[in-house]
Amino acid sequence: MSTLHRRDAMLRLGRVGVGALTLGDLLRSEERASAARAVDERRSGQAKACILIYLWGGPPQMDMWDPNPAAPDGIRSHFKPIGTALPGVHVSDQLPLFARHVDKTAIIRSLSHESNNHEPSVYRTLTGRTNASLRVPQNDRTRRDAPTIGSVVSFFSPRTGIPATVTIPRPIGHDGITYSGTHAGFLGARYDPMEIEAAGGSKSSPAHALTLRPEIDETRLLARSGLLKTIEDAERTLDRLPVARELDGFQEQAFSMLSSPHAKRAFNIDQESDRTRERYGRNEWGESILMARRLVEAGVRLVTISWMYIQSGGSVANVWDNHGPFEGKTGYEMLKAEYCLPSLDMGFAALIDDLSSSGLLDETLVAMYGEFGRTPKINKNAGRDHWGACQSAVLAGGGIQGGQVYGTSDRDSAYPTSRLVSPEDMLATIYYALGISTGLEMEDQLGRPHRVVDGEPLTSLF
Repeated sequence: MSTLHRRDAMLRLGRVGVGALTLGDLLRSEERASAARAVDERRSGQAKACILIYLWGGPPQMDMWDPNPAAPDGIRSHFKPIGTALPGVHVSDQLPLFARHVDKTAIIRSLSHESNNHEPSVYRTLTGRTNASLRVPQNDRTRRDAPTIGSVVSFFSPRTGIPATVTIPRPIGHDGITYSGTHAGFLGARYDPMEIEAAGGSKSSPAHALTLRPEIDETRLLARSGLLKTIEDAERTLDRLPVARELDGFQEQAFSMLSSPHAKRAFNIDQESDRTRERYGRNEWGESILMARRLVEAGVRLVTISWMYIQSGGSVANVWDNHGPFEGKTGYEMLKAEYCLPSLDMGFAALIDDLSSSGLLDETLVAMYGEFGRTPKINKNAGRDHWGACQSAVLAGGGIQGGQVYGTSDRDSAYPTSRLVSPEDMLATIYYALGISTGLEMEDQLGRPHRVVDGEPLTSLF
């Protein structure tokens, strides 16, 4: 498309990222959005947005949402079950605030898959696909990967000045690598989530960073009056810079965010009252949940919170991986530390309170799970080890009928005994809530079609 035609199309489209769309891109994006909306009219879910609280490391089902008081010593949780807002349903005594909101949630107790390793389990639970080529450990993400959940949502969302998907506070990764399954993979950089920070220790820049690269003068681009002049100046500047030819992939959303004060404000939680900050928790986990709420209020469709802990030396720890010992703590002491159950309980309760009071819970799906569960047997460090065979997940809002428990496990919380749920089913349920049919197809960069996910949504939850 010529410069003149491109400028004309952008003027007609209004505020979009500079250089963001060709007319063909726009038409294809709108076609996909129309297909998603057509599905939306036939579904039970009503979510406009989703907040995924991803508990990287593997949260213990029996110590959280699936208590096992009948299990024998060495398997039975050290925590006690407590009653909830839903008669007959119990959760761990370490989740007293969550217990008050069980009438708004669906607890899934039968999520299961075959892997006990972090890397393939993260990949499958975020993409709905398996990848036998993953290296364990050190499986850095590539453009051969399947797209993460947020990138699929982005693919079926119209382009605006607000990114469709954001990952906070940073993607999963450590020791110089970023996990496969955390970006758009074969869909291309255009659909990568916006990442505010790179993975811990990563040498790569975060995708769609909130600031433009040094080669592109942000001040000069933005300190112009009038949309036409901004476009003209930006086009001349970008056309001179080889690095700017990647704008379509890595900088389009950054420019849109920088040119949208409304969007940038969503990242500024300092605008919240001290009381609100205290309710969510003044730590990275509570602040991430608070920021996620602000982002969906601003129009972001899917926010992924990657739950991790940055140690004093700067290295990353996936603290839900509560083998113990860690920083002198046993596995159970890890769960009781600020970086696990207390902050999750506080932040989740504050989020549900605020979404309920604002009326946004009906259109905002909150999903919470990790890559796998934990072993029934308690290890020598008073912790539990990796266990893909059974885990729990939580859904709330977005058309989900509250006050449900879906599926059951045995007395040891070790194996599902009814209504088995696969990671593909879990993702299909989230897509279903957002109006994205699993039967839709998305094209990779070579034009090859791929089904959204090979799973079936749990429609009875809606």
